[in-house]
Amino acid sequence: MQNLKLKLRVNVIRLVSIFLLAIFIIICRYGYLQLVQGAALAERMRFQVGLDYLVQSPRGSIIDCFGRELAASTMTKSLFVDPLHVGDRKLKIAHDIAPVIRVSEQDIIDDIDVGGGFSWIKRRLDQSEYEAIRKIIRDNSYSDCLGFRDEAKRFYPNDFLAANVLGFVGTDDKGLDGIEQAFDKYIKGEVTESFLYTDSRQRPILDSIFDRHAYSGDRCKSIQLTIDSAIQFIVEQELDRAMAENNPVAVTCVAMNPKTGEILAMANRPSYNPNRFWDYDPEVWKNRAVSFIYEPGSTFKTVTAGAALQEGIVSPNEIFVDPGYVMVSGMRIQNWNGASFGTVTFADVVKQSLNTGFALIGLELGGDKLVKYAHLFGFGDVTGIELPGEEYGLLYTPDEMVDSDIATMAIGQSIAVTPIQLVTAMSAVANDGVLLKPHIVKKIINANGTVYSETAVEPVRKTIDSAVDKTLVGLLEQVVATGGGQKAKVRGYRIAGKTGTAQKVNEGGLGYGEGRYIASFLGFGPVEDPQIALLVMIDEPSGVFYGGQIAAPVAGRILSQVFRYLKIEPSETPNDNEGEIPENVGEGDSSGAGVHTYTPQNIDTPADDNISDSAQEISTTVTVPDFYGKSIREAARLANNSGLKLESSGSGFAVEQNILPGEVVDRDTTIKITFSPH
Repeated sequence: MQNLKLKLRVNVIRLVSIFLLAIFIIICRYGYLQLVQGAALAERMRFQVGLDYLVQSPRGSIIDCFGRELAASTMTKSLFVDPLHVGDRKLKIAHDIAPVIRVSEQDIIDDIDVGGGFSWIKRRLDQSEYEAIRKIIRDNSYSDCLGFRDEAKRFYPNDFLAANVLGFVGTDDKGLDGIEQAFDKYIKGEVTESFLYTDSRQRPILDSIFDRHAYSGDRCKSIQLTIDSAIQFIVEQELDRAMAENNPVAVTCVAMNPKTGEILAMANRPSYNPNRFWDYDPEVWKNRAVSFIYEPGSTFKTVTAGAALQEGIVSPNEIFVDPGYVMVSGMRIQNWNGASFGTVTFADVVKQSLNTGFALIGLELGGDKLVKYAHLFGFGDVTGIELPGEEYGLLYTPDEMVDSDIATMAIGQSIAVTPIQLVTAMSAVANDGVLLKPHIVKKIINANGTVYSETAVEPVRKTIDSAVDKTLVGLLEQVVATGGGQKAKVRGYRIAGKTGTAQKVNEGGLGYGEGRYIASFLGFGPVEDPQIALLVMIDEPSGVFYGGQIAAPVAGRILSQVFRYLKIEPSETPNDNEGEIPENVGEGDSSGAGVHTYTPQNIDTPADDNISDSAQEISTTVTVPDFYGKSIREAARLANNSGLKLESSGSGFAVEQNILPGEVVDRDTTIKITFSPH
């Protein structure tokens, strides 16, 4: 019995020892697997139960002031190859996929020959290309060497609209111009690694799908602009018409809210489609509104007049005797028509834009004060608008000026400005003499919809006293009412402005180009409550080149449509004669002997859609509108609104109509219009 107990105790001890040894071995093995092989085994397990993949967060949107999309991103598939796993299938792969993605077989072979574990074949496939390539991969078991990655593709839904403002994006989601470049660090998409749990057939497990969250990083913000796409469309439509009518090298327009500094529209012609920016000359990408400098001509006389009034050198009714020309430092400065206007008031000097009067006033001001006021109005420095490539312009150093420099600067020559500087200065005149910093970005919005930052109205400085400013506004209003800017009139509204015609400096910087001019109109309205300041600049027009003849009508048509769009009530009751221009009216710097003047026709706009049917049925006759320069769709809408029937031939823009504008015809008369793409 004693031996049996001893034997049982020994067996228990042995069994416990074996268990303890087994536990020790298990612990050691577990420690070895965790500490030594843990990383490798975790990676193997991760590979067996799921997939690693890259998540591309799309680039933030660019929207207008009302939230309408101007630039957006969509997710697309890009095709890559793993050259290490291609093997001897290189030629077959190239042969199979080349026709589908419209890439040569040799290019695909070259991509494979790059070697390594990754090489792009084609980025941002169309959906049809993606579906076709996916089928080829599945049918030919190419999944070990061909694959897809998600990438964001930038899309501009309005094509040309605001292209020079928006800019464009390169293949690596990098902004290369405009807002896309200036705010690239905010709106750029982000690539992050993610993991998806799958079953043995690599099908996603539902829990892993539900665990995925929306992007919450610090990029992919959206940019809300101050641009109103409706006003932008109005401006660009009129610039297209100006290009067709005047055949210039370029046209630029900037529209600003003078009370806030917000840019309502900014456009250039020629322009480009940012969806296919590579098809255009890089020179067309440039936003001339901020990066083009030129002599402003008589539009700068607004600053000279403001300075003279502020310094008490002149008053509106002060008498001048105009000799027709003055000699300054051996330089002859004469009026736009070379003639003398005799005894005139300062108000007439402004209204008729007399170079002699402004040259004499500039000399009386002196170089120091003239340059001082130019700086006060924002010239000679960047405005700080949120766009790349802004130029400073050029001003004299007062100590280096001689009398001829002072006289020519007073009439807007021998200095250089940008369009954004000019419209900002005129906005100061419209804003009681207060210069505001212009801005084109309203808000930056986080990816989750919260506001990251918001732009506030930013006063820069007071340029001239309020009383002086009101006097200057009155003089500028007369320029449009009875002076050289009459063709910018909008029936029923009070407009203030200044025309300009400047000869272009040669590219070498020496002398002026023969027959090369820049025609401008700079103004704002309505005078009693300014809502829009506007610059229209036409560079090297063919034929007539005076600002009052070709730039002012463009401004008038834009202002008319914008007033209707903004539902601004007329400031005065129209009369039957308003808008008609006497044949021999003095055009200031905007006209000359032998220049044909005309009475502008009323331009129908989309706002005419609001006319009630009952109002249209009052008369059985209608006045034929001017269809020139309009697209077929615009012409059809205009004809319908006017009570006419349209018969078209050709395509493009209207170049001929069988019944002249202004003729009175019966309602439902058929008008034949010829369209041409050029």
